[in-house]
Amino acid sequence: MMSDKKGNVTGNFEGILRGLGDLVQKLGDLAEKGEEMKRSGVFDIDTGGGKNAKAVYGFSMKMGLDGNQEPRVEPFGNVHRDEKTGETTVQEVSEPLIDVIEEIDHILVLAEMPGVADEDVHLDLNGDILVLHAEKGSKKYHKEIVLPRAFENNAMERSCRNGILEVILKG
Repeated sequence: MMSDKKGNVTGNFEGILRGLGDLVQKLGDLAEKGEEMKRSGVFDIDTGGGKNAKAVYGFSMKMGLDGNQEPRVEPFGNVHRDEKTGETTVQEVSEPLIDVIEEIDHILVLAEMPGVADEDVHLDLNGDILVLHAEKGSKKYHKEIVLPRAFENNAMERSCRNGILEVILKG
């Protein structure tokens, strides 16, 4: 990075700020076009025959701090597009919002699943794939999470409080 005569930082930092400014502008445009989604993130869909379904859709944007990783947009919710037909459907099972955080001595997986308690959560660890399934009443969540490396089943600790699941994987 370089500084100009006034002490302003230029270079990579300027590019990041410009990119974030563009993202905020695009999100603002999206919010204007989909104002109902902006207010709640949940909207009703007419499924025909007088039935409505609750649709939940959102996305998480993840960026590497070192500037070498491309920004990733990861959707969550129960609105999915069929890759073959291009048709968008509302499913009964939602994908929770997930964060995978690499610490020095462990991996921390966080999942947001409102309305779910620890006894409602089932986890299955197969090498570097963590399969999460939770169900309580009408709340149903499912997600396959790719981990940075493989782990043994006995390396997993978990807790779920107030709909936030924490999984710690050591080893």
